[in-house]
Amino acid sequence: MSPVATAEVVAGWFVPGKGKDEVAGVWRGVVLAGLAWVSGTAVAGAAEQVDLDMVARIRQEAFARSQVAASLKELTETIGPRLTNSPAYARSTAWARTRLQGYGLANVHEEVYDPAFGRGWEYRASRVELLSPRAMPVHAAPKAWTPGTGGPVEGEVVKATLKDREDLEKQKGKLRGKIVLLDDVRPYKPSDKPGFRRHSDEDLGELRTFPVPEDAEPDAHDKRVEAYRKRQAFERELNAFLEQEGALATLSVSSRDNGILRVTGGGSRKAGEPVGVTALVVAAEHYNQLVRAVDRGQDVRLRIDVDAGFTSEEDLPATNVFADLPGSGKAGEVVLIGAHLDSWHTGTGASDNGAGVVVMMEAMRILKAVGARPKRTIRLALWGGEEQGLHGSSGYVARHLADWPEPTDPEQKALPRAYQRGTGPLQRRRDYERFAAYFNFDNGTGRIRGIYAQENHAAVPIFKAWLEPFNDLDAEIVSTRNTGSTDHIPFDRVGLPGFQFVQDPADYFAHVHHTHLDTYDHVVPDDLKQAAAIIASFAWHAATREERFPRKPFRDRDE
Repeated sequence: MSPVATAEVVAGWFVPGKGKDEVAGVWRGVVLAGLAWVSGTAVAGAAEQVDLDMVARIRQEAFARSQVAASLKELTETIGPRLTNSPAYARSTAWARTRLQGYGLANVHEEVYDPAFGRGWEYRASRVELLSPRAMPVHAAPKAWTPGTGGPVEGEVVKATLKDREDLEKQKGKLRGKIVLLDDVRPYKPSDKPGFRRHSDEDLGELRTFPVPEDAEPDAHDKRVEAYRKRQAFERELNAFLEQEGALATLSVSSRDNGILRVTGGGSRKAGEPVGVTALVVAAEHYNQLVRAVDRGQDVRLRIDVDAGFTSEEDLPATNVFADLPGSGKAGEVVLIGAHLDSWHTGTGASDNGAGVVVMMEAMRILKAVGARPKRTIRLALWGGEEQGLHGSSGYVARHLADWPEPTDPEQKALPRAYQRGTGPLQRRRDYERFAAYFNFDNGTGRIRGIYAQENHAAVPIFKAWLEPFNDLDAEIVSTRNTGSTDHIPFDRVGLPGFQFVQDPADYFAHVHHTHLDTYDHVVPDDLKQAAAIIASFAWHAATREERFPRKPFRDRDE
């Protein structure tokens, strides 16, 4: 999941709401023992058929012969973290293709979504030691796309405010050979919540409500874009400044307590742009000690050795991975399920989002294993570049489904695609009308408790019917709210049905999201088995229902 620089602003258009579930009736009466096509009473008397024979077969395969744990161990502990365009990402796409071909799926391939996404980068090792005023190991890790040290370096630690051009002018000539603290002390805040939790009945009740959103400022989007543009321009200026001034490294404080390192990107992945100097994130409890020692006027010195750096000189093409379970009768129509394959680099990307990858691969394996023959094609997508702003999914939507015309203004063209204002109305591709729905999984290991309907009220009774056979596995709510920040958003943005499931929080935001603790040990395999069964069933029912999945009203942003 990607609430980082680019994605934060993108997701700002689609933040989670607090919604009221507009349900006029509750679908009941499905009897699993019946193993037959049945229908229940739903909103306004509509009937949604549920294939309980297929549900029973899916459940049996998912729980008796699951491969999720073995697949996740292989992906995260053999291949490891998968920064887009890194050598490990290339290994992960090859691994996924081999696995999917082994399942007997069709049309297994990679597809370029950006011909020049950026350079490859790899993190191998780092060591940071306090030399003075006392000896101490310092817990730290480098930001992606920043240079290594090229061997051990030692230097004096200084503190400097570097937030705007005026600050840079004040520091000219002062930073050569220095290791620069960029942040102030961040006070420790003891947590009053458990590190791992399931959704309570109160949580789920809240998700069933829909608060009326406040009126947005007319120029809110323009303000966000302008803030983003200024931030990106200053970061390039800061990188160039640090290189020119000869600083050895910069240190920033982790946003998590209790020794947790939350590390994303820095420098620049683009060839030809300044990348700055070695940039490390330091555990808050160690970082604060360094700041206090400098503030006391003590001689603070560090030794830093970071083995990390670029693995290519030029920007490389970035790819997604696809595989199909072909349909019959309506094979040209597509139900898409997906998760992002890329991750950050300090953990192994197990919860974010190896869990989603293996769940979606397992859903496809299950359908193939039970002999599913859907009317519509069921397609798996493993996205790249999600962590930098939903690039892989956005590229797929723009190429195959719909996009706004490319802007002609140079400033607009320099923005990420999701920020750009096109020069005309939405352009729908040939496959737009043949697209059925997209289902995404990207909120960590937490088991599915329901689904966000993304304000698609016509979907509510359908989802309630599809969830009914899984109520005994704690999956039953349909929230009318929007949720944001991940790969269903590019579909929703162009008026296509795109959905993310409601998942238990587990320890996703408490411990593992974008941190060095994002490893297999923080995943609950039984939760992933449950998710794979539900998603396989959702994909099957979306691909076999008589009518195309309903779409909510869509207004072109240029109207």
